Amino acid sequence: MTQKHHLATRTVHAGVTPDPTTGAIMTPIYQTSTFVQAAPGEHKGYDYSRSGNPTRTALEQCIAELEGAKYGLAFSSGLAAIDTIMRLLNPGDHVIVGNDVYGGTFRLFERVHKRYGLEFTWADLTSPEALKAALQPNTRLLWLETPTNPLMSLADMSALAAGVPAGVIVAVDNTFASPAIQQPLAFGAHIVMHSSTKYLGGHSDVVGGLLALNDDDMHNTLRFLQNAVGGVPGPMDCFLTLRGIKTLAIRMERHSSNALRIAQFLEDHPAVRRVRYPGLESHPQYALAQRQMRLPGGMISLELESSEAARRMTMRTQIFALAESLGGVESLIEQPGTMTHMSTSDSTIAVPNTLVRLSVGIEHVDDLIDDLRRALA
Repeated sequence: MTQKHHLATRTVHAGVTPDPTTGAIMTPIYQTSTFVQAAPGEHKGYDYSRSGNPTRTALEQCIAELEGAKYGLAFSSGLAAIDTIMRLLNPGDHVIVGNDVYGGTFRLFERVHKRYGLEFTWADLTSPEALKAALQPNTRLLWLETPTNPLMSLADMSALAAGVPAGVIVAVDNTFASPAIQQPLAFGAHIVMHSSTKYLGGHSDVVGGLLALNDDDMHNTLRFLQNAVGGVPGPMDCFLTLRGIKTLAIRMERHSSNALRIAQFLEDHPAVRRVRYPGLESHPQYALAQRQMRLPGGMISLELESSEAARRMTMRTQIFALAESLGGVESLIEQPGTMTHMSTSDSTIAVPNTLVRLSVGIEHVDDLIDDLRRALA
């Protein structure tokens, strides 16, 4: 597959070829920990499954093709992928991070990597001027989410990538959008990260992380770290993610169309103070969303009058399941401040408990709206 093929074609075929031995159209699950060698050090490209596995190779080639990248790397979780990126840095290096990020990212940066001498500045990256103010002589990494989790803000990737000096790595968490909606490398990013647990897997049955990039030296270092640190996925995890990706394009269309209808309903509901969704003209960065995203996506955040109202709504839905995570075919609801983002509760980027986050699934939209209407009554 090449970038000239349409996305719906690439999601079905990227990284995957029929098995040359049997003709199997699906990638085999190479459920093995080791590989027989013809002589010491002479093998057929694989020696030990932490270092490489054919099922994982197919997934890595798949994400590279979907992101328009030269290389892909697979990990046991999104956080394992992020942790490996951070190992490109040295003690004393400075990192600029958006001031609205996944709670697990905040915890990893502030409670793990800070202990080893990395410095972090949390900045409002909706503004290139804020980036300029945050830059320091020792800045080595810019970490972006767009849309952000959970406030649904957007980062102008082209402007921010152009605003950092040479040598600063620009890394984008593309989990909320997926490559079906945007390809950050095309906007100047150096590394794209996915929690493949979410939209790429798409069925809430596998945990994983993926990286995509073009730089040869950076890839060699990350590949070394992938093996040396060992946070890799098993072949079954890789198979399940590959299977999920095959329907990514059509799922993202349904997620997006459902979410737009629901966001419009919520915006008109008297119990809702504010709706945060890139597909609404009321979103402060609607013009950027139109320029940067092919579709508005399936994630919505809304603010209610009180923390109790938010808690009550999350407990009254019947189709929207009260659960962490996102991006599956089923709809989920949560209160981020007490769930996925509890780690930020005592920080400057704490999430208000009046906020509710929706991961809109692919069920019939009328049923989803009725479910939310009852929950808000």
